[in-house]
Amino acid sequence: MAGAGLTLAEWRVGAPELAEQIAEEWGLRLGEEYEPGACGHVVRAELPDGAPAVLKVHWPHRESLQEGDALERWHGEGAVRLLAQDDDRSALLLERCEPGTALSSVGTEEALDVLTSLLPRLWKSAEGFATVEEGVPYLLQDLEQARDQDLKNAALAYLRDLVPTQGERVLVNEDLHGENVLAAEREPWLVIDPKPVAAERELGVAPIVRSFELGHSKRQVLYRLDRLCSDLELERERALGWTVAHTVAWSGGSDYIETDIETVRWLLESG
Repeated sequence: MAGAGLTLAEWRVGAPELAEQIAEEWGLRLGEEYEPGACGHVVRAELPDGAPAVLKVHWPHRESLQEGDALERWHGEGAVRLLAQDDDRSALLLERCEPGTALSSVGTEEALDVLTSLLPRLWKSAEGFATVEEGVPYLLQDLEQARDQDLKNAALAYLRDLVPTQGERVLVNEDLHGENVLAAEREPWLVIDPKPVAAERELGVAPIVRSFELGHSKRQVLYRLDRLCSDLELERERALGWTVAHTVAWSGGSDYIETDIETVRWLLESG
């Protein structure tokens, strides 16, 4: 796989040239770059017939390896369409969302209306996707970076309880939040940038509960948890536990660590 073994910084140096190379092979005309993401180089593109698209190349990483597979499984239902992919070079050609406004730009109620309608459509068969069990060693590595021992212990306890007692496994997006759902023309809102895993549904609400873009206060965090669990008929305690464990693990490499940790404390206080 191209880029394997490179650090993110090393990969970024060659990403524009890689995008140009792929664009030439696929007959694309490249336009303006999007704002750089955490691990990707994303560029506006035009197909040979002039239709708008997006070319995305990303740093090879376990969380993004099956992004294209998830989009293919959804087949445009609630998510951007996958037009082409090159696994060897971690490249995806995607449907472009226009106007591309983030879901976080609307009010909390409308955002939750959208998300509660999208989630059941995304919970497809998880056959062929990496499982939560397979990801536990990486979650444990991430938890080692946690600064607060009490929060780390709480996260470990939830993982021990939740992983072996899961209900039906479905295709879950570990990174579904207010900035990863965009306004579009084919459908009002479409999901982008999925991080897929085979897990029970309750894990799927964790990134939304901690989505500070939808409001960051104890009341707002607990409201999102309660509303999602009520509307989607999920077990609140399991959803809370997954949110705590997942958020503590993911906060280590986040630019929003203090915000995430505050969210975890509010959840633990609520019981």
